[in-house]
Amino acid sequence: MKNTFNILTLGCKVNQYESEAIEELFINRGFEKQEDKADIYVINTCTVTNMSDRKSRQTISKARKENPNAIIAVMGCYSQVKPDEVKKIEGVDIILGSRNKEDVVSLCQDFLNDKKQISDIISLSETKTIEELQIENQSEMTRAYIKIQDGCNMYCSYCMIPYARGDISSRNMDSIVEEAKKLTDNGFKEIVLTGIHVSSYGKEKALKEKSDLIDVIENVAKVDGVKRIRLSSMEPRHISRDFLERMKKTGKACDHFHLSLQSGSNHILKLMNRKYDPSLYKEKVELIREYFPNAGITTDIIVGFPQETEEDHKDTLEFIKEIGFSKIHVFKYSKRTGTVAATMSGQINGNIKKERSHDILKLEEKIRKDFLQKQVGNTLSVLFETKSDMDGFMSGYSSNYLRVNVKDKVETNQIKDVLITEVKDNELIGKII
Repeated sequence: MKNTFNILTLGCKVNQYESEAIEELFINRGFEKQEDKADIYVINTCTVTNMSDRKSRQTISKARKENPNAIIAVMGCYSQVKPDEVKKIEGVDIILGSRNKEDVVSLCQDFLNDKKQISDIISLSETKTIEELQIENQSEMTRAYIKIQDGCNMYCSYCMIPYARGDISSRNMDSIVEEAKKLTDNGFKEIVLTGIHVSSYGKEKALKEKSDLIDVIENVAKVDGVKRIRLSSMEPRHISRDFLERMKKTGKACDHFHLSLQSGSNHILKLMNRKYDPSLYKEKVELIREYFPNAGITTDIIVGFPQETEEDHKDTLEFIKEIGFSKIHVFKYSKRTGTVAATMSGQINGNIKKERSHDILKLEEKIRKDFLQKQVGNTLSVLFETKSDMDGFMSGYSSNYLRVNVKDKVETNQIKDVLITEVKDNELIGKII
């Protein structure tokens, strides 16, 4: 069988995690990773926007051009949602969906035997269990991701993910802990718990082993070698006093929370089918700051959602000021065929989206600088990762997810307390104490 492979990944951290797990499957079967002109290309696709579909198609074409004789395997959310479209792309040999990625190695062998296109898309209504992928080594040297959950049941009006990933499913607790042990044995100090909708861990009705996200945090915190635990994006509704008390008690939880907002307008949140309003969001942020006073709160904002008025936009700007985020990711609304929002009246002109995006980015720059300035004089726990772009400095991330630079001698993958002395180029400068 052809013995070199390359995996090209689009989209979210979950996709990246799954690609690294698949890479280990190939290596364990005797394959060698090769960046250029590989014998096998695996393209792990994304479908969150129409642009994501386009990038997926472009990546497939690029792989075929690099090696016209390679096996091309396409998997992930785009092929799950639009398998017929993927089948028609010239040069695609294997098509898988979003829940059967672990089969790709054996399917490559099947293709070599028969030389016929293979389509193995599993209906998401038929599979309710999570795919048990694991990783022992990851490309990042200090921070390791563990996928604990898949799927989403929220059905936000703009989002394709429930159709691409199916209903929620949670990973077995013992499997999560086992992977955490393997990762720490290989030197990783920080574990990031990730999933498509990580707050839904343990929420499926059919689950026999009743547990919650906080149970995962507590169990991973007990693993020798785990020094820090970080969470991927969460819904504000799932933040509670009990959750925060137990989280802080572990002594290993990072004071960084990525809470999806999308809009500061209650009118738009209802149209989006989000399950909270601005007042609830604010209440949860205040609760977080009660337990983690210096928490970094990051979020996502969508501008130009259908029927968004200038007043709605102003509400979002005022709400951003009120919360004081440490970082905001801004996205211009993109009509996604197959979603409720795509059929809504009042679609917003592209120039207006651009203007509103600019307004938020300009405000984001100010509030980010304000948050960074507040760190001067504070002592932050920093996991050092790499040499800084600043000459002679080492760089890493604080527990509240800010990049910190020091001139002290420090090895990669060490956690040190750093006294912050100044802000430079939107990054923190400090000295180890």
